[in-house]
Amino acid sequence: MFKNLPNIRHLRVFIEVSNAGGISQAAERVFLSQPAMTQAIAKLERLLGVKLFERQSSGMYLTEAGEIWEARVNSAFAVLRLGLADALSSMSNRRMETIERIMTQLTTTQLKALVAVTDAQNYSVAGRNLGVSQSSLHRSARELESLMGLSLFEKTSTGIAATRAAKVFSKSTKLAISEIHQGLQELSGLGDGREVGRMRIGSMPLARTSLLPKAINEFTKAYPGITLELVDGPYEDLLAHILQGDVDLLVGALRFPIPTSDIVQEELIAPPLAIVARKGHPALNIDQITREDLLNYGWVIPRSGAPTRNLFEELILQGEEREGLSIVETSSHVLIRELLLGGDRLTLISQHQLEFELSKGDLAVLPFEISGTKRPIGITRRSSWNPTNAQQKFIDLLRLAVS
Repeated sequence: MFKNLPNIRHLRVFIEVSNAGGISQAAERVFLSQPAMTQAIAKLERLLGVKLFERQSSGMYLTEAGEIWEARVNSAFAVLRLGLADALSSMSNRRMETIERIMTQLTTTQLKALVAVTDAQNYSVAGRNLGVSQSSLHRSARELESLMGLSLFEKTSTGIAATRAAKVFSKSTKLAISEIHQGLQELSGLGDGREVGRMRIGSMPLARTSLLPKAINEFTKAYPGITLELVDGPYEDLLAHILQGDVDLLVGALRFPIPTSDIVQEELIAPPLAIVARKGHPALNIDQITREDLLNYGWVIPRSGAPTRNLFEELILQGEEREGLSIVETSSHVLIRELLLGGDRLTLISQHQLEFELSKGDLAVLPFEISGTKRPIGITRRSSWNPTNAQQKFIDLLRLAVS
């Protein structure tokens, strides 16, 4: 997360020079000498590998790269200000000038310490993760607490715990860092349009069999310099990653009602559910399969709370407690397939998810009518997320994969 992260004070200098149109005008606002500001801009340009300003006698004007960078930095600072406002909401003396005072004194080291300790809930672990000493982390955390005028970490019987303020400001810091990384990726694509960087995609079972593979294969041809990292996990965990900027977008089953107004969902396909068994399953020989017939076999289904599990309980169990009914809970496509092929278990699943096995004839759909079970599959992302060109290309390829 912190790799190639620019110094926040250099970013602040960049924004002030951009707003003022020159170093001498901006120096009065940030209380730095002109040589110090000139050096900060030069360091930032070396780090980014681009020219941010055109120097002219009438002032300093943003280049194309500078305009891209300005938009991302302003967005990152806006997120930090909102996080500060929320973190300080319990303080009676919270005023805009308080937030701006903190913004002018924040350091990159303090923000790294905040995120690392909040995530690890342990100074020693956080120090190892950052590659710094525990005492250094303590010092940075104490400095940030002094700057903000409140406690961020509290001692507990098992170690430390992050306060609400720490969690809120850590989340906004992650989102701000995500904006900066997107800016770095956009700058890498200037010229030939071939962005370089990393894209993290939350992956859920309903998207893994054909939707994601198709999009990934096409995307990597166009953007070989971008590493795609697929993050698996339960919906709740992936949603939390989305909201904190740890994951760029989530591809899989959509949720209704939408769990939070901070995300938007886009439906791509809505395949129906079916009851699936292995080839030659005894139930396939029954002329008129009843619900009671289905309950004579074991099942492999998602864990409690998942939408498909809810449908199983509604359509198959119908509120009954079936003593002795063998149930295995998993969302793993590989495990579901092997359990079906190796015995007489049944599953309630999207045909899309087992498309390959069904087409080969290894598995079969039981002729048991199920209505109203379409599962919308699509894209979930933060409502405030502004994708780079490459990220937008990946979204477009997901749409093409179902057209």
